[in-house]
Amino acid sequence: MAKVPFCTCVDLECPAHPSNHDKGCTPCIAKNLAEECIPVCFYRLVDPEMDRDQDYSFKGFARFLEERRGK
Repeated sequence: MAKVPFCTCVDLECPAHPSNHDKGCTPCIAKNLAEECIPVCFYRLVDPEMDRDQDYSFKGFARFLEERRGK
């Protein structure tokens, strides 16, 4: 198991989660890039208490930022 102290993902069932292998963040980043998505840790940096029901696409992240930063 890789130690990634800054990982804020709560989806421990995800095979790409750093707690499920010894490759750190690489599988998560690779999965998200392949899906043209932003990893949840970017969302949680902006709003640690975010709702997990999000649009994780690039455009979805831009909207998420606009909504949070506009406050």
